[in-house]
Amino acid sequence: MITIRRSAERGHFNHGWLDSHHTFSFADYYDPAHMSFRSLRVMNEDVFEPGRGFGMHPHRDMEIVTYVMSGAVEHKDSMGNSGVIRPGELQRMSAGTGVMHSEFAASEEPLHLYQIWILPERNGIEPGYEQRAFPIEEQQGRLRLTASRDGREGSLTIHTDASIYAGTFAAGETASFALAPGRHAWLQVARGSATLNGQPLETGDGAAISGETDLGIASERGAEVLLFDLA
Repeated sequence: MITIRRSAERGHFNHGWLDSHHTFSFADYYDPAHMSFRSLRVMNEDVFEPGRGFGMHPHRDMEIVTYVMSGAVEHKDSMGNSGVIRPGELQRMSAGTGVMHSEFAASEEPLHLYQIWILPERNGIEPGYEQRAFPIEEQQGRLRLTASRDGREGSLTIHTDASIYAGTFAAGETASFALAPGRHAWLQVARGSATLNGQPLETGDGAAISGETDLGIASERGAEVLLFDLA
């Protein structure tokens, strides 16, 4: 079964300096029908004005993944980590027992990103941080593993039974994905348009997938997608 969550159905708040879309309930957006999907708790698409962002604020017991589409985000945290994340890079912060961090748009152009929260396999783990580049050619026309429970294939390590793939498809390119029996998936179209098992998806659309084993992704005009393999 594939259930589509259209972009226009998401929660939307425009604060002037921050334009934000929420696939699931978050902050002032509450929709009891869309609280999460499996361990995927937050799927926020944010656009920041240059130089704007969030000062130091706390998180705990959450795996937080940042996927930058354009611009750059400067990160600092109470663990002593600091860095700038740009397109082609992925950041993972395990909040665990508690961490403070800040994030600001660090380029002259607006910052466009997805911030993703995934529930950890258990609470109270030691906080941690990773940042890694994934060259665009590694995800061109295919699904490139970018985060996993065991850090395989050079991916980031997340402390939960989930895997995250990124794919960029030119017009006419396709990819297939075998979903193990009993597993679930979420596909998010970050940019462009694609089809999932023949069902059309546009920019910002997401799809919850259960009871399927063979996934086919195609694009007639080009697309950038994120695929989550979930328990």
